[in-house]
Formats: sequence, structure tokens, C-alpha cells
Amino acid sequence: MSKSSSALFEPLLQLSEPIAESLSKTPYTPSQSSNVSVKALLEPLLPRNPNPNIDLRTSIRDFTLACALLSSSQSSTHELLSWIPEHLAAAADRAVLEFSKAYSDYGEKSGDGLVVELMPEVMPLLKERIKESSIDKTADGDEVSAASARVPVGFAVVAAYQFRWFVTQIDYSEFGKLCALAVPCALTALDHWSPEIKGQGMISFIHITKSVDATELAWCQDAILDACCQNIASSDEIWHLVVEMSVLVVTCTQQSNPRSAWFDKILNEMLSQLERQPRNKERRVAWLRYVEPLFNGVGLVLLAHFRRIFPLFFKWMHADDDETVLLVLKQIETVIKLTWIRNTPYVERLVDELATLHKEAALKRSREEIRNLVIRILILLHQCKGLQFEAAWGKHRDDPNLATIAPSLSERRSTMAFQ
Repeated sequence: MSKSSSALFEPLLQLSEPIAESLSKTPYTPSQSSNVSVKALLEPLLPRNPNPNIDLRTSIRDFTLACALLSSSQSSTHELLSWIPEHLAAAADRAVLEFSKAYSDYGEKSGDGLVVELMPEVMPLLKERIKESSIDKTADGDEVSAASARVPVGFAVVAAYQFRWFVTQIDYSEFGKLCALAVPCALTALDHWSPEIKGQGMISFIHITKSVDATELAWCQDAILDACCQNIASSDEIWHLVVEMSVLVVTCTQQSNPRSAWFDKILNEMLSQLERQPRNKERRVAWLRYVEPLFNGVGLVLLAHFRRIFPLFFKWMHADDDETVLLVLKQIETVIKLTWIRNTPYVERLVDELATLHKEAALKRSREEIRNLVIRILILLHQCKGLQFEAAWGKHRDDPNLATIAPSLSERRSTMAFQ
């Protein structure tokens, strides 16, 4: 704090009092399924009058924690936060922004100065609050006791949202030096049994990984990657988050080693989950949407996973929803470009499935986009497999329903002959 820090009390109270007043007037009925009153947690955090028993630093910390929770309600559907009105959350956003400016002026800080300065104090508090209701194993590993029997999980949910808010306020320029504070708390969130808390930890890791260089995660990369693997079996509601997080972390930390055991382990864990629920639309769409950087990182090593990847691709090519079909075609195109699908028995089957899909597309809304992708893949297959493709395509060449493909393939043959 600067020498002029006492002058911060005035803007702090000016910004806090309207929020506290609005909060007091907001209707609130505690959830029947929770023993936690979020409103009762928030009210003491918002200073309304100078309190000689509470120092400025603590008042600033509590005010920021309150605003963090109110702001977080905008991205949450959880019952503990659903009662917070949009205008109150927006007011908290404005208050933090204005106080951050005042804090920068008095403390001669810039950018994320307020949040960055609070991190060393706030992170251990939130980490401990999340851990209180986690599941603890005894030393011998034979017994498991739920700490939530002593501490309601609602406290950890609140802390997880506050933690995620703090992490996502910090940009690239500041994050490297804060990894040692943020990563242990994020790992604690991932270790929790609650999907809601896990999800906030995953969002935090996504932000962290996008904000730092691989070298800044070197000291903890194995712990993070192990946590990714342990959470790939997560529930449907956070599957998209665990996929995005895992792909980002493994490609960031293992980018120079396509044969890394972590690439292999994470991809196999994901494929195992997908094989158990191949008809689960949300899971397959999330995986297909986020997996491409992992494919790019693995490169030719993908050949070792073809026996598991292509059976899923073949199922999804004929899914009822266009989104799955388009995504799987794009990933098939990526896989072919990366591997030239060498030494594989799947060429003939892939040609057959593409031919069938081209005909099925007549009944789909995205028929033109699907057919264009099918033709692009067929041309790519022709380019990389040559005579093997010709043999596989021979059975479809005279099919009148595939007549529109012939000119594209003929053009490709002429180009190859000219070359």
C-alpha cells in the first residue's frame, strides 16, 4: 500500500455502499438443498461504514471477494448464485473497475494491480475453503471420509467461483509470476468431488494455459497432466471443459515431443470414454470441436490410434445431427493431411462411407457443406493413395447418385497425369 492508502477508504465506501444497499433489498430464499446462505456470506464483505476493527487491506480484500462472487453469477446457473439479479452483478463489475483505477492512482500500480496484489493473500484462503469439503483419503488409503459432512459444499462452490474470477482477471503479462499461486488452488478444485467446483478449476486452467508459456508450467506440468487424466471420466455437464483443458495443457507442455506418454495417455482416456458412449451427442461434439490441436501435436503417431479412432469416425459420419457430421468430416480431413493414412486397412471402408454419406446428405440441411467436404476428402485420398483409391472407388464410379463427384475426381486424375 502507498502512503496515501488511507484516502482509499472514501472511494471504497462510495462504491461498496450502493451494492450493499441493493443486495439488502434483493429477495433471497436459501436453497433447500444447501445449508449455505450466500447472501449472509456476502453482506459482511461489503463495507458500509469505516470500521476501526478492520484494516484497509482486509476491507479491500473482502470488497473484491464480494464483487468477484456477484460478477461470477453472470456465467453461472448454479442454484447458489441464480438469485443474484443482472443489475447487481453489473454494478459489481463497474465497482471493481472503478476501484481498481483508484487503487492504481494511489498505489502507483497499473493494469491488474489490485487483483495481482491480492492474489498472494486470496489464493491460500480460497484453496483452503475448497479443500474443506473435498474427499480425504486416510494415510493407509483404505477409508474415505467426506469432509462435506463437517463443512457444507456450498462454501467450496462459492470459493471456486471467486477463484475462477480472480484468475480470469489477469492477462498474459502478469500471469507467469502468479502461476505458483494459482496452480495449487486450481488443482485443489480439480480434486474436488463436485462437478461444479471441478468445472471452475477447469475454466481456470484453460485461462492459465492460454496465458503462459510452456516453460512457466514446467515445474508443475506432470501434476496438471495427471489431474487432466483423472478428470477425463467427468460427468457430461463438464466434459467439454475437461476436453478443452486437457488438449490445451498437453499441447502446450508436450509440443516438442509427439511421442510423449502424456499425449498417448490423454488420447486413450478420451477414446475410452467415447467408446463407452458413442451415441452421446454432447460428448462427441465437444471432443471433435477441441481435439484438433492434439492431433496436430501427435502428427504421424496418430497412426497407432487408427484402430480406435476410425470406428468412431465411421459411426459419427452417419449421425442424425449435421453438427456432428460436419465436425467429423473436418477431423477426417485433418487426420489424412497429418498421416497420409499410410499402412492402414481403412482406406476402402472410408471411401465406402464417404460415398454413402454423399447420398445421405440429400436429406440434410447442410447438404452442400457436407458434400463439399466429402469431395475434398475424396480428392485428398486420391492424391495420397493413388491406385489404392482407384480400386476402392471403382465400385462407386457408375453410381448415378454420385455422378456429381465424377468431374472433380476426373479433374484430379488429369492433373496427376499431366504432372
